[in-house]
Amino acid sequence: QEHAYPADELMPLTCRGRVRGQEPSRGDVDDALGKFSLTLIDTLDTLVVLNKTKEFEEAVKKVIKDVNLDNDIVVSVFETNIRVLGGLLGGHSVAIMLKEKGEYMQWYNGELLHMAKELGYKLLPAFNTTSGLPYPRVNLKFGVRHPEARTGTETDTCTACAGTLILEFAALSRFTGTSIFEEYARKALDFIWEKRQRSSNLVGVTINIHTGDWVRKDSGVGAGIDSYYEYLLKAYVLLGDDSFLERFNTHYDAIMRYISQPPLLLDVHIHKPMLNARTWMDSLLAFFPGLQVLKGDIRPAIETHEMLYQVIKKHNFLPEAFTTDFRVHWAQHPLRPEFAESTYFLYKATGDPYYLEVGKTLIENLNKYARVPCGFAAMKDVRTGSHEDRMDSFFLAEMFKYLYLLFADKEDMIFDIEDYIFTTEAHLLPLWLSTTNQTISKKNTTTEYTELDDSNFDWTCPNTQILFPNDPMFAQSIREPLKNVVDKSCPRGISRAEETLGSGPKPPLRARDFMASNPEHLEILKKMGVSLIHLKDGRVQLVQHAVQAASSLDAEDGLRFMQEMIELSSQQQKEQQLPPRAVQIVSHPFFGRVVLTAGPAQFGMDLSKHKAGTRGFVATIKPYNGCSEITNPEAVKEKIALMQRGQCMFAEKARNIQKAGAIGGIVIDDNEGSSSDTAPLFQMAGDGKNTDDITIPMLFLFNKEGNIILDAIREYEAVEVLLSDKAKDRATIFKGKMIPNYIIDSNLEVENMDQKLSENDSHKQNSEEATSASQDAGAVSGEPEEGESSDVTDPDSLAPANADSDSVSISNQDSYVPGVDEAGAPEPACTQGDHQPQEQKTETESNSKVNWDNKVQPMESILADWNEDIEAFEMMEKDEL
Repeated sequence: QEHAYPADELMPLTCRGRVRGQEPSRGDVDDALGKFSLTLIDTLDTLVVLNKTKEFEEAVKKVIKDVNLDNDIVVSVFETNIRVLGGLLGGHSVAIMLKEKGEYMQWYNGELLHMAKELGYKLLPAFNTTSGLPYPRVNLKFGVRHPEARTGTETDTCTACAGTLILEFAALSRFTGTSIFEEYARKALDFIWEKRQRSSNLVGVTINIHTGDWVRKDSGVGAGIDSYYEYLLKAYVLLGDDSFLERFNTHYDAIMRYISQPPLLLDVHIHKPMLNARTWMDSLLAFFPGLQVLKGDIRPAIETHEMLYQVIKKHNFLPEAFTTDFRVHWAQHPLRPEFAESTYFLYKATGDPYYLEVGKTLIENLNKYARVPCGFAAMKDVRTGSHEDRMDSFFLAEMFKYLYLLFADKEDMIFDIEDYIFTTEAHLLPLWLSTTNQTISKKNTTTEYTELDDSNFDWTCPNTQILFPNDPMFAQSIREPLKNVVDKSCPRGISRAEETLGSGPKPPLRARDFMASNPEHLEILKKMGVSLIHLKDGRVQLVQHAVQAASSLDAEDGLRFMQEMIELSSQQQKEQQLPPRAVQIVSHPFFGRVVLTAGPAQFGMDLSKHKAGTRGFVATIKPYNGCSEITNPEAVKEKIALMQRGQCMFAEKARNIQKAGAIGGIVIDDNEGSSSDTAPLFQMAGDGKNTDDITIPMLFLFNKEGNIILDAIREYEAVEVLLSDKAKDRATIFKGKMIPNYIIDSNLEVENMDQKLSENDSHKQNSEEATSASQDAGAVSGEPEEGESSDVTDPDSLAPANADSDSVSISNQDSYVPGVDEAGAPEPACTQGDHQPQEQKTETESNSKVNWDNKVQPMESILADWNEDIEAFEMMEKDEL
């Protein structure tokens, strides 16, 4: 409300609202934004759950007064349904409940329902397909096929996108008596059911909305399919239609037969379900244990949940994706609530106080690592603790709700939560809808379903009171074997075998010895038919023509040299890859809450081996480029030097500031508007010489992150930062130092929570980090310009051939060189700071230029509201978060 309204989302690092079209495009992620105050609508019923009835009443008035649903903007049908339509219906549900109680909302006359109906009609044009499956996107103003709609050309949609509509659409029909919404949602579900793979009873991830052909034929319970299964079971609970339970049980039998490999849930091929489709899992599958609780299948729910908890304990948060041996695959974490959701349901089912301890861990990690002055920031990389300027609406809609409910006693609630069902966005729909405005005729289609074990067809939802034989140790006995599953599965690094040379004559030149500046080496290459080409961009390319070799033996030596160079490039790419680092602002008024993603250097202090990091005040050097002797050494001594990228080698900058007495250095990109949000990780390379003389740590910040520090210096002369391999929690940062009062108060709140727990015995992108290189028609390229080495997303790119020589690229135009496309990802050590590839899709709209100075609130403005923010945070902590 304070920093972002009426924008759709809050940007918690820069304390402003995210308005679509005014920020660099994030691709499909932005399809959730429709200029309709998304976060406010998505959070309405959360306010009532938290017993904030006055705030809810004011929020509803704002929605009615300010929100416009007739915007010329293309939005995701799926996201708009679960977040906005679901938010309006959930708000309506609790509004009429409060009105019936007689104290609040007496003025309410169904305004939110009227808005929901208006939005429902705006979504209906998306269903104008022969199959009944909706288009993935719709223009709120012009629909789908209108000339100005800018959508309607898509052919594919995900199974969850088309199959996660029935709860909201049926509720809208039941509330309003207009049956068309429920009819359209049912037709989409019917079509997906008919197109399931009949032999395996599984569905794929994406489907053609016109033909019904499966586009992606892998199947799992995570991204792309997850909530389709959830809505089949919950549609039975809400609507009482047996066919939904029959379908769910048929699918569930297939899931447990093929996908479930306790405690793992691995994707398989729908036509060959015994064959795994991938070796990693995504974080969205964390909802599945909660769904299994609703199904009544508790043992596998406990097993999978415990496995996920072990991953969280290792990385503080659940990475977007992790491998079957529990290493990071995609390192982001956008504060997804699915694990908290499953934790809540398992606690409700078992009453085991262990799950309160799990919830406590989630809250502590959020407060330690994600909490920033203006909210909670998504984790850009769980290994380093760096932040992303993002707080999705589902964080307030779901995470707050489930964590509060986990700890809330019945007397803390102003209504009975058991009278409602949660949508996939945790919105509340009343169960009495099952008997209201039933306009859809039911068909008994039991004979169409696969004959399954009788135990799989429970016709009523399980009673959580009788799931266990009154044995409090039941859940613990299931969890115990999984306590160390993550650590035990962590593989040891495999040392690379020494290269075998055979028994032939010694080659005239080895790839590892080659230097492009050595005339003798160039003469040997010429004899072997290998020539150098200097490219316009400064790179050097090696090309072999066997016919130009002095003899056939020399041609063989040339071919062997080229193959060695390719292998060496691949090996050094793996060796030189480094994970991102963190720059943490620890001085007043930041106190460690702002963490910036930094690129590492391939020289200087290795921060991964110095866990305490390097801490000091920052100082801008003169000259700012750092390419000559520093003229203000008195200002730089014993401080961390700030300098601009460009005009000389990174190693030269490092030597100059080290000579001036600096204890570390931060290089800030001179490319205006560059950001770690939209650019791959950048690594600073050496200068081709021995860099052992550089002993201070050096980190690289893109322009946007660098400006955050520069702005802080302008506002507060003394700015202290911590350079480290990953962000530190505040207890570590301030150990032995004076801690700000509000942080002490926050810690006291955590202690109070500990006491309460003891008294009670007690969620839902591709930049692969690699050294700068390019591969072109069988070529391996390196860039010596400025000695820089930046990451690329092409998985086939190879690193410079020799770190101690000029960078080269390799090409064999006369013969195929095996292994040129075989450069794989590195095999990192298995630690919390593991370096793993992470995928992230980014797009930047050509007409959206970021003007950092104009968009960021001044520090004084941010601080003026700081006390109110702190009071709000403390109030949330008193509400158990």
